[in-house]
Amino acid sequence: MAAERGGCALEAVPLPPEVRESLAELELELSEGDITQKGYEKKRAKLLARYIPLIQGVDPSLQTENRVPGSSQATAGASKQQKSRSTNSRDERFRSDVHTEAVQAALAKYKERKMPMPSKRRSVLVHSSVETYTPPENHSAPPDVTTGLVEYLHHERPQVASVRGVPRGYSSSILETADGVPVNSRVSSKIQQLLNTLKRPKRPPLKEFFVDDFEELLEVQQPDPNQPKPEGNQVNVLKGEPLGVVTNWPPSLLAALQRWGTTQAKAPCLTALDTTGKAIYTLTYGKLWSRSLKLAYTLLNKLTTKNEPLLKPGDRVALVFPNSDPVMFMVAFYGCLLAELIPVPIEVPLTRKDAGSQQIGFLLGSCGVTLALTTDACQKGLPKAQTGEVVTFKGWPRLIWFVIDGKHLAKPAKDWHPQVRDASAEIAYIEYKTSKEGSTVGITVSHASMLAHCHALTQACGYSEAETLTNVLDFKREAGLWHGVLTSVMNRMHVISIPYALMKVNPLSWIQKVCSYKARVAVVKSRDMHWSLLAQRDQRDVSLSSLRMLIVADGANPWSISSCDAFLNVFQSRGLRPEVICPCASSSEALTVAIRRPSELGGPPPGKAVLSMNCLSFGVIRVDTEEKLSVLTVQDVGQIMPGASMCVVKVDGTPYLCKADEVGEICVNSGATGTAYFGLLGITKNVFEAIPVTAAGMPVSDQPFTRTGLLGFVGPDYLVFVVGKLDGLMTVSGRRHNADDVVATALAVEPMKFVYRGR
Repeated sequence: MAAERGGCALEAVPLPPEVRESLAELELELSEGDITQKGYEKKRAKLLARYIPLIQGVDPSLQTENRVPGSSQATAGASKQQKSRSTNSRDERFRSDVHTEAVQAALAKYKERKMPMPSKRRSVLVHSSVETYTPPENHSAPPDVTTGLVEYLHHERPQVASVRGVPRGYSSSILETADGVPVNSRVSSKIQQLLNTLKRPKRPPLKEFFVDDFEELLEVQQPDPNQPKPEGNQVNVLKGEPLGVVTNWPPSLLAALQRWGTTQAKAPCLTALDTTGKAIYTLTYGKLWSRSLKLAYTLLNKLTTKNEPLLKPGDRVALVFPNSDPVMFMVAFYGCLLAELIPVPIEVPLTRKDAGSQQIGFLLGSCGVTLALTTDACQKGLPKAQTGEVVTFKGWPRLIWFVIDGKHLAKPAKDWHPQVRDASAEIAYIEYKTSKEGSTVGITVSHASMLAHCHALTQACGYSEAETLTNVLDFKREAGLWHGVLTSVMNRMHVISIPYALMKVNPLSWIQKVCSYKARVAVVKSRDMHWSLLAQRDQRDVSLSSLRMLIVADGANPWSISSCDAFLNVFQSRGLRPEVICPCASSSEALTVAIRRPSELGGPPPGKAVLSMNCLSFGVIRVDTEEKLSVLTVQDVGQIMPGASMCVVKVDGTPYLCKADEVGEICVNSGATGTAYFGLLGITKNVFEAIPVTAAGMPVSDQPFTRTGLLGFVGPDYLVFVVGKLDGLMTVSGRRHNADDVVATALAVEPMKFVYRGR
């Protein structure tokens, strides 16, 4: 630090060598704490007093420090400069114009003398006369500090090699050079320490710690000649069973709601539970119809801005409801449909700067959302500004928040009636999806697709009127929405909604409700089955004999098979039949892709595949034995949906059809899929308008297919097997691995013993 304070300021000043030595020793004493700052300044000023004419205009610090002793301004200036030096990481002395001129002069001298330039790390001291040194008139580039110090050494030292350290206090003796040659020199021990410090090699630049072998990185990976290759025949398009003709089938979902709301008004539609498992409210079909009518009328006629209606048909509206309030969500969803508005269900934002909600805000902005529907209780829990209004969340558009509790809704006029239209290609709702990069997109589902999906699920699952269904999933999206809010209304079913908060307190709650309500169908995830296994010892008087279908919504995940098998082993003695467990595969874009049918509906027996993970990494299917550790065991997710066509295409490049023993992306052509990414035409065409082709390049159909993002193949009995997802695909050295396999492996090896946090 002492060398930094003095060296650069005096590099351009012709001072005698003994003065230079005294200044350097003074600097070292200051750095080691042998002298105070004030004493250092006094001694330095005294040493330089006779050379004031030489340093006029050279360095502001020297001019300030060599004024009349006792001047308070001089002391203040010096201390201020020292303070600025200590606080700035980049010292201002390194930008000195004088220093620049000095370096330029040295460069000019070397050019004239035709001598090789010294390296930055060179420590050879070259003699040069002080009297012949004159700074040049011009200067341009900022100098390098190390180069400047070398120039100082070249001008001020006799030509000797760099010296090694000597004992402290040694002032005049024969010193030893770096090469071991004795040299006479009058150098104090502290000066010697300073020189030794300067002689040490610098740390290498940070980038040198991270040196990539670019030739190796740029080398094209050559395929392993021994890697497995698909050998089967090309798989053609697989067609599902046709959609059956149902007599008196409603022309739209709203027509079904109107029918049940007016003819079966007292029939139970939805039962909500609190966190203790107690039923707090049962919504009837009559109440759902009347409340939805009130909300639709209020949204269209009572919300105004500047005497103009706030909303018009086709506008998008955000639905912000917690997972504990399915009743109000259902009223809001169907109220928007009746008002011909497009509901956009989202999660409740937790904080003003919640990272996840920022992406949701981007979606709301791109959808042009200006109104958010919520409940009084939910709004009270949202962050507030000083005015008492809900804050504008980071990344969100400015929203008007409207509470839909009964007291805020107006009774419809006698001459007002909603237009219950037949299902059309217009957007019914938008479901959000978060990609692996963290971005959020909105997937549009038309009224026609919504109706066709309800029809296909009703046929595949054998739903009938007045059945009871227990729903453990999030009712705002995916399978929880499709089964628990849409298809249930189409068939006048009674849904028991299990809140997530209750599951955390009592993992057996869904099984208890299946038993108490004699539910025929339950919609769960493998995690719910796993949790119930951990808590099942607490209660033995439960029976699952009423279940005819246990739908496992994440049956496509490779770890779901272990949960299904373990659950069956424990609860088979309590009335659970093996054929009841029905895994399914779905995606936000294609909705339900495949589902295992119960045997009573004519479905084939369940399938299981034990596959070589080494071959799977090359996209090839090879059956192996369970005794090996390097295998992946997967279960089927049933057959494709009624009315749909399916094919498997290559993951990369042109969507060529895969061979029978090759893993690819599953694509679906159906009237029951999503239609687009809202406002994103480019990726919409790539995902929702794919055209699979044969090996000869001929399109397999004149209808576009939807990419599901699921990786799999078709097995015996036309059963669909899923081995991963495109979002979780990792390609390493030309081999493909799936993130879900990492989870499956961790679960298979007893993670409490083998998987450690942070590793």
